[in-house]
Amino acid sequence: MHILKTLGVAAAALSFTTSAFALDEVKFGTNWLAQAEHGGYYQAVADGTYEKYGLKVTIVPGGPQAANRALLLAGKIDFYMAGNMLQPLNALAEDIPLIEVAAIFQKDPQVLIAHPDVGLEKFEDLAKLPTIFMGKDGYASYFQWMKSAYEGFSDAQYKPYTFNPGPFLADKQSAQQGYITSEPYAIETEGGIKPKLFLLADAGFETYSTLIEARKDFVEANKDLTQRFVDATIEGWYNYLYGDNAAANELIKTDNPEMSDGQIAFSIKTMKEFGLVESGAALDKGIGCMTDEQQQGFYDAMVEAGVVKAGIDIKSIYTTEFVCKGVGMDLKK
Repeated sequence: MHILKTLGVAAAALSFTTSAFALDEVKFGTNWLAQAEHGGYYQAVADGTYEKYGLKVTIVPGGPQAANRALLLAGKIDFYMAGNMLQPLNALAEDIPLIEVAAIFQKDPQVLIAHPDVGLEKFEDLAKLPTIFMGKDGYASYFQWMKSAYEGFSDAQYKPYTFNPGPFLADKQSAQQGYITSEPYAIETEGGIKPKLFLLADAGFETYSTLIEARKDFVEANKDLTQRFVDATIEGWYNYLYGDNAAANELIKTDNPEMSDGQIAFSIKTMKEFGLVESGAALDKGIGCMTDEQQQGFYDAMVEAGVVKAGIDIKSIYTTEFVCKGVGMDLKK
C-alpha cells in the first residue's frame, strides 16, 4: 500500500513536471523595430505571463527589411501586429484570409505635428497651412478622409515626407505626419520646440490600431491557444503600463539597441495621456476590446472618403470572440 501510494505521488509529480514544461510555442511578429509601443508583448515574455498561460512566445521584430506579414501568410509565424483596420480591409479586397482577434490600441497613434504660436488650435485649422508633409500611404488614406470630413484641405498642401523633420522645422507654416508616441519626442529634444499635436483619432479617424492578426484557418483550428495568447497579451499590457516594466524595457533595448530610456518613458507617458490603449470600450471591458459600432463607423467613413470599396462584409475580417471580457483589469494599479 505504501509502495502504491509512493508510486502514485511520483506519477502525479511527473505529470505536473511534464505539463509545466509542455508549453505551446508561438511566434509573434511585430510591424516595426522594438519600442515601448510593443511593450505589453515584451512584458508578458519578461514577467512569465505567457508561460503562466502555457505559451512559449518568441517575438519576431519587424523593421525596414522585415516581411513579417508575408511570414504570417506563409505560416512561419502565428500572430502579427497589424497597423490599423485599413490593412485587413485591403486584405479582404484581395481575398487574403486574415482576421483581427484583438485591438490593443483603441486609437491610431497617427498625428499631425505643427509649430506652436502660429494660430492653430483645432484640427480644422490645419487646413490653413500651405504645406503638410506626409508619406504616400498617409496621402492615400487619412488625407483623403481629411478632405472628405473637413473643408479646406486640398492636394496642393501635400508634400512628401522623407522621415526627416528638417523641412518641417525650417517652415513654421507647415505640418508633418508622425506617431504621437515617437516623432514629437525627437522634435522636442533635437528641434528645441514643443510642437502642437493633432491626433487624427480625436478628430474622427477612429480606426483601431496595433491589432493582433492571424490567418483565419489558424484561429479556427486553435481557438484555445488564440484565447490564451490574447488574454496573456492583455495582462502583459496592464502590467507594462502599471507595474514594473524594467525587464520588458531591457528586452526592447536588446532587440533595438538604438532605443533610449528617454524615448521609452515619453512613449509610455503619451500612450496613457492620449488614451491609446485605454479609452472607448476598453475602459469598461478591458484592453483589446473591439465593437461592431466603431468598426462600422470607421468603414463607412472610409467608403465616403473613397479610400475603400463599398459593399464589403467587414464582419468577416475581425471577431470579438476573444476580447471585451474584462481580462486583466484587476492588474491596474
